[in-house]
Amino acid sequence: MPNAEALKTNTDFRRAYTRGKSYTNPALVAYVIKNRAGLCRVGITASKKIGNAVQRNRARRVIKEAFRLIEFPILGNFDIVFVARSKTVYKKSTEIYGIMLDMLKKAGIIDYEATSY
Repeated sequence: MPNAEALKTNTDFRRAYTRGKSYTNPALVAYVIKNRAGLCRVGITASKKIGNAVQRNRARRVIKEAFRLIEFPILGNFDIVFVARSKTVYKKSTEIYGIMLDMLKKAGIIDYEATSY
């Protein structure tokens, strides 16, 4: 993951869910909130609604790979939680990458000039 750590504790996830701003898509949901940790932290979740363990793990792998492809700098210190939805299982990482890029642009945490080719 580009200059980001993993979000691990339940309290951090709950803080993002309750106080964070959400951005939705049929394939993915993102919760974004500023933090005081001094760096960007990312968490990925997939509930049992997604399917069996194989499908949940695939959804997490696809989201992780899409976030890894983002080479643009994240502006500031944020906690970002990506939640897989049922359509995530049927998407490729490049499709999730486009969705994720749009969400992060809407959130204003990646640079617009850096993303325009």
